[in-house]
Amino acid sequence: MALIRLTKLWDRVLWLFFFCAGFYIVFTGGQRFWAGDITELISDGKITMQRVCQREFARCLYPGLFLEYEEDSEPDSLADWYIQRVLTMHPLYKLQHGAEQLTAMENAATYEMLISGGVHDENEVDENGQEYDMEALAQQENEKVIEQKTEEEQQKVEEAMAEEENKEVAEKTETTVSEATPAGTIYNLEELSDFEYLFGNFYTMDKTTTISPQDLNAEVLLSKDMSIDKEVDGPQILIYHTHSQEGFVDSVPGDNSTTIVGVGAYLAQLLEEKGYQVMHVTSVYDLVDGKLDRNEAYSKASEEISAILAENPSIQSVIDLHRDGVKEGTHLVTEINGKPTARFMFFNGLSRTKKNGAIDYLYNPYIEDNLALTLQLKLMSEQYYPGLARNIYLRSLRYNLHLSDKALLIEAGAQTNTLEEMMNTMEPLADILDKVFDS
Repeated sequence: MALIRLTKLWDRVLWLFFFCAGFYIVFTGGQRFWAGDITELISDGKITMQRVCQREFARCLYPGLFLEYEEDSEPDSLADWYIQRVLTMHPLYKLQHGAEQLTAMENAATYEMLISGGVHDENEVDENGQEYDMEALAQQENEKVIEQKTEEEQQKVEEAMAEEENKEVAEKTETTVSEATPAGTIYNLEELSDFEYLFGNFYTMDKTTTISPQDLNAEVLLSKDMSIDKEVDGPQILIYHTHSQEGFVDSVPGDNSTTIVGVGAYLAQLLEEKGYQVMHVTSVYDLVDGKLDRNEAYSKASEEISAILAENPSIQSVIDLHRDGVKEGTHLVTEINGKPTARFMFFNGLSRTKKNGAIDYLYNPYIEDNLALTLQLKLMSEQYYPGLARNIYLRSLRYNLHLSDKALLIEAGAQTNTLEEMMNTMEPLADILDKVFDS
């Protein structure tokens, strides 16, 4: 009993000590000595308490008003520190602090989404070469992370889509004629003029963007002349690789001929055999100090390719050749002329987000032409090589497709394909390009 009483007495002494210490800190600002009169002491203490308490209570009651407010890393005074510590015991203060942490996590996650992979890299700098605020861009270009699917769910969706596509290919494609005579479907303008039919059968759209029937007007898109003048002196087609380090299941480290660069060289050769003059740019944009870094790959590529186009006005089409990235176990392959052939996909950037509309700083005057070219190529592929081309993929940014009215971004195969399958797909791809360019 005596011990309990002693403990209670000690608790009360400590409580009295901390109360007096708190009173001293608030009313003197934590000074060692105080030489003023009692009126000055009360006045200074009142001002200190009003200043700190008003701000902190406002933060507790209206946390949303302060989420973007950045305070100094340290409190202004010992009195500020003491009052803030007391307020942390208030439940509303804890709620506000938790909201700040959630926002910080969300911004970090959306930033990571923005710069990961190749398709977001161009946002590192604007048209004038100035750096963007990446967190602000993340908020503009992406829906909130809490409203999006988890990575695991997204992978399941992609895997299911890829498997469904491969099943469709297996059902539709058993053999093809060696001379590439029409073996597939020729679609008429009436059915293609139905937006729901056109979009549902030929497109896959990322959830970050949107498209309207006016954008996918089949009559307008199919009427555009996408031909290339072979009589022009100088290179007429330019092939490059924003992500030159993309390889395949059997690529040899250090041997560019076994990566997407080697595949691009073969595509250039095939197009030259069809009478085109082709420039193959093998510059590297996705390595920094010998390490893979795609943060500025699109910006670097845009700068060099723009300079090349200025020096070579004969170039009429610009092709950025990639390979896709899919879940391990997914194999994008079909059979063409008895050979295993990697499937490919045409890609369009719309410079538009579902949330905020047109992205002015990523202006592209050729969006309609880009859409026309991919649709014509997709239909040609379905006519001569049914099931070879995957659905045209639509996404929100620009991907350097503003460099030419006949600019293309092609995702051929994936990291799970072999080099042989990739080389094999360049043959029908070159044929499809020629059928549209030489029309």
